[in-house]
Amino acid sequence: MTSHPPAADHLPVYDGLVRERGDVVAEVREVAEQALDEARRGLAGHPVSSPGPRRERAAG
Repeated sequence: MTSHPPAADHLPVYDGLVRERGDVVAEVREVAEQALDEARRGLAGHPVSSPGPRRERAAG
């Protein structure tokens, strides 16, 4: 008998890591979107602001 992988919306190992370490994937996605936005503005000739202070994750 073969076991079936968990449904995509229920990944207990990933959920546990998110609770323990934070949602790194979401954070990376946010930073990537900001970088793309700044690149688009820069390529369009608009001034690009310098990066603000880096957010620190809360220790859990």
